[in-house]
Amino acid sequence: MPSDGLTLGFDTSAAHCAAALLSGTRVLAERVEPMARGQAERLMPLLQEVLDDAGAGWGDLTRIGVGVGPGNFTGIRIAVSAARGLSLGLGIPAVGVDTLNAAALDAPRPALAAVPATGGRFYLGRFDAAGAMTTETLTLEQLPQGPILTYAEDALAAHTAPIHSLAVAIARLAQAAEGEITPPEPLYLRAADAAPARDAPPVMLD
Repeated sequence: MPSDGLTLGFDTSAAHCAAALLSGTRVLAERVEPMARGQAERLMPLLQEVLDDAGAGWGDLTRIGVGVGPGNFTGIRIAVSAARGLSLGLGIPAVGVDTLNAAALDAPRPALAAVPATGGRFYLGRFDAAGAMTTETLTLEQLPQGPILTYAEDALAAHTAPIHSLAVAIARLAQAAEGEITPPEPLYLRAADAAPARDAPPVMLD
């Protein structure tokens, strides 16, 4: 397998484990597995399977693309940590890709895009005619009417416009990244739901 332009894109920012391998615009292999948990254990075997499906090896890769959110806190950390480790071990750049930008890839502007948050909510990205994006967190009932670009078709069936694969979009955006590429960082739009335990203070004895 030639090593020219092989980009591996993957994402675990929602209830899935998704990956795609691209050579230029050609999708060589792709896998998407729905899962509410277990992405940490499944991601690396899934990536190996995608490479095997294309007859490629880790040494053939020239770039990595990873979904950095918004999305599930734990899932984002899993994928970003894997991408940074692979980048370091393989000596190739890893590009962090905003999942809202990936969902809206190729869509004419203005556009709306949404990705799942937690607790039945969604992150909505509003792209204006110039391509600038503003974001907000909404419930399903609060989402605006009209087509919304998303990969969460089941949850947003009444609102969605179908899109390409998220992993393919992430790989394409990673391919297009130019200039200095910094290691990917998680993109969080809201604080974590978890909070430290609030134990009662110790009793002071005289």
